[in-house]
Amino acid sequence: MTGQTPYTATLRIEPSREPWRLDLPEIWRYRHLALLLTWRDLRIRYKQTLLGAAWAILQPLSTMLFFGLFFGRLARLPSDGLPYPIFYYSALLPWLYVSHVVANGTNVLHEHARIIGRVYFPRIVLPVASVLGGLVDLGIAFIVLILMMFWYGLIPSMWLPAVVFFLVLAVLTATALSLWLSALNSRFRDVKYGLTFALQLWMFASPVVYPMTIVPEAWRPLYALNPMAVVIQGFRWALTGQGFPGATPIAVSTVCVIALLAGGLVFFRRTEAVMADLL
Repeated sequence: MTGQTPYTATLRIEPSREPWRLDLPEIWRYRHLALLLTWRDLRIRYKQTLLGAAWAILQPLSTMLFFGLFFGRLARLPSDGLPYPIFYYSALLPWLYVSHVVANGTNVLHEHARIIGRVYFPRIVLPVASVLGGLVDLGIAFIVLILMMFWYGLIPSMWLPAVVFFLVLAVLTATALSLWLSALNSRFRDVKYGLTFALQLWMFASPVVYPMTIVPEAWRPLYALNPMAVVIQGFRWALTGQGFPGATPIAVSTVCVIALLAGGLVFFRRTEAVMADLL
């Protein structure tokens, strides 16, 4: 009718008053955004590089050669009876995946600050995209590991399906830490500067250059409070059948990861309410 103001609907988006509740249906509706961000990050990472995706192989391969020379040949650290290249490479795959995801996930909110300030979407999509992107590099490097095992005359053990469990544990660990650190980094900008040093210490606190079996059995449950200890040792054991981490350490690490993830989700959701202002 002439002279009447057309009706317009207003959608008001407010932060949840229950940060411990995760709106899974809403996150699922934005799954395509997570996949789009994952694809974009992969393209940016390898755009205008001479070797492209080969960097996913070269980094663990070159690190394996360095560790094999200094920690294997010179320091003579034990390797659970495995060839040094297999021992180090199988440990570097889950370690490099988690460390890269955590490093990228910590700064992901600052990298997308303009989008966060202008468009609504579940902010948890951003660290999730970092987690998914790292799986591509891990998959490429894993194929090389299987080929290396056949080269050394090693057949994957009967426990190979357990790799899936330890991979899931690695993904949950990377997700939990990315949630915690990205939210903290939105409040305190110096988090990312201390992260490099912390990751270096964390690597030597994990059984990357030495087997978990050198830790006294009575201390292994305490050692398993570091989730990467069980992830790395379990990943290596599932592939080669050498160095089972133990049922108790596996249970301890699993509980720690679940608690870390639950706390990270709550903290991230609480920070999400003021994230646009902080960035």
